[in-house]
Amino acid sequence: MRVVAALSGGVDSAVAAARAVAAGHDVVAVHLALSRSPESHRVGARGCCTLEDARDARRIADVLGIPFYVWDMAEAFERTVISDFIAEYEAGRTPNPCVRCNEHIKFSAVLDRAIALGFDAVCTGHYAQVIAGPGGLTLHRGVDPEKDQSYVLAVLDPAKLVHVMLPIGGNTKSEIRAEAEQRGLLVAAKPDSHDICFIPDGDTAGWLRSRLGERPGQIVDVDGTVLGEHSGAYAFTVGQRRGLSLSRPSTDGEPRYVLGIEPVSGQVRVGSHDQLAVHRILATGPRWVGQVAEPGTRCLVQLRAHGTPVEAIIIESAPDLLVELTQPYFGVATGQTLVVYDGDRVVAGATIERVDQAIEVGGDR
Repeated sequence: MRVVAALSGGVDSAVAAARAVAAGHDVVAVHLALSRSPESHRVGARGCCTLEDARDARRIADVLGIPFYVWDMAEAFERTVISDFIAEYEAGRTPNPCVRCNEHIKFSAVLDRAIALGFDAVCTGHYAQVIAGPGGLTLHRGVDPEKDQSYVLAVLDPAKLVHVMLPIGGNTKSEIRAEAEQRGLLVAAKPDSHDICFIPDGDTAGWLRSRLGERPGQIVDVDGTVLGEHSGAYAFTVGQRRGLSLSRPSTDGEPRYVLGIEPVSGQVRVGSHDQLAVHRILATGPRWVGQVAEPGTRCLVQLRAHGTPVEAIIIESAPDLLVELTQPYFGVATGQTLVVYDGDRVVAGATIERVDQAIEVGGDR
């Protein structure tokens, strides 16, 4: 097959590309330029997509003996990922930019360009697995639970899975680093990137403030009592405990958590941990990998990128996805992705729209 290997400059994509070459595919390396003004250097594990990463990607291609190109995706990344990120926070929601990037950039814009150029597949270093079965291709968790990235790939439908190669999903991170060293790849010990790639210093609130400005508002309890003030509701997310700067301690001495955000008034509502409990979740735009699940189906759902899956029952599967959790989950933020699993197999992915309040079967939403 003719394969585009997306090289980020890190160890995972390097080994994925090396395996594609070793398997006998005709491989071309591509580095995605996602920033209009990339930094020169990473700081430890902060950020990615720097000029240093681009140079590392080129060196990897040289070692593997494959052609290397840089594809400028900065405009598309700004339009579909960064602008969405800002708009979602402005609306009081908490988006996952990695999901949006995989959906709109890596497995849409890049895949479309690759196919238009005559390539058969895009190869990446994600820790997930595409497995062929009687019903076709399905997406599964990677074997390393600490690195599994199936959650951020749940936007891939069967039509895209046909063109996706994930060579390292069956390995642990330590095995991948050891293989990189054996292959003479200089990025074998390069630190992983842990932050949002376009906010390399990790200060999300400060980054948003520089784009949205100061938007003062009140922090209130469930009864509407004012407990403090803030300079922008976009700096908060549901479940947040630290950095609330409340002027009054709670009467029971227990910590308070963000329960909700009202973007129009700018109010941030806080309360006890118990008040974070969620039992029902409505998620919009479900993408099913295979057959649509019937109401009453028992499943596992994951509500955060690194969250622990919890048991649930599907109440409605179309047009939106409504699930009921068998046990309460504490702190669910709208805008995040809800991923449905059958064991380790991805069944569907959807965007969390509402939790608990006014969610009824067939009711007014």
